[in-house]
Amino acid sequence: MNICFIGGGNMATALIGGLLKRDFAAAQLRVVEIGADSRARLQSEFGVQATAELSVGVAGSDTIVLAVKPQQLREVAIQLAPLLSGQLLISIAAGIRAADLARWTGSQNVVRAMPNTPALIQSGMTGLYALPAVSKAQCGIAQTVLAAVGSTLWLEDEAMMDAVTAVSGSGPAYVFYFIEAMQQAARELGFNDDDARRLVLDTFLGAAKLADASEDDVSVLCTRVTSKNGTTERALLSMEANNVKQHVAAAVHAAATRAREMGDELGGAN
Repeated sequence: MNICFIGGGNMATALIGGLLKRDFAAAQLRVVEIGADSRARLQSEFGVQATAELSVGVAGSDTIVLAVKPQQLREVAIQLAPLLSGQLLISIAAGIRAADLARWTGSQNVVRAMPNTPALIQSGMTGLYALPAVSKAQCGIAQTVLAAVGSTLWLEDEAMMDAVTAVSGSGPAYVFYFIEAMQQAARELGFNDDDARRLVLDTFLGAAKLADASEDDVSVLCTRVTSKNGTTERALLSMEANNVKQHVAAAVHAAATRAREMGDELGGAN
């Protein structure tokens, strides 16, 4: 399997690093990147071939990973179209629907992927959707590529990709936001910056690991740590009084709405 990455940014870098750790050879991976500094970095860090020429990168590739910004994808896809000969196309550009990419490239071999930023440390979550023309073998290739940076979830309905974007794609920012709020509270309670950071981060890491390891719903885990008339109950009652859960849910719905809007905006051009 020979893979060409178009775009050499953070997510492409994460995928390349993950694939190399899974015993892919550097010779199997190629990157098309217009930035000279980025090309030099990729060649130095991973030993992969990096080029500014689209035709050079695509030649001999079985799979093409489109890792450019959503606003750039249409132009790249149109340039790519005459170079295609049945390759699998994997797009990780947020908001661009598979049918729009298929229209621009003239290829139905399209898998749409929505990874999130923990992919940078091989702990990501990726939603995947394949057009009907994509073969089972090609779906397996897409699975191999994205599983190199974490967990995956296949979708039967592409419309659910907007929900994936809202929940897991944007989700790390919600977690960071909550961490930031807890660190602020810790500092207000007298801890220095370093101790506040350690207390909060280790609490999040431990709680996430506990939830992942448990067969019980998180609501049950929450109940177990909440004693009657205790400190945890007081905190949770404060959150309930301020409708924190409803506000979080509303925020996720707002992100999903924006994801749909982006699909309309970015995919509208012929």
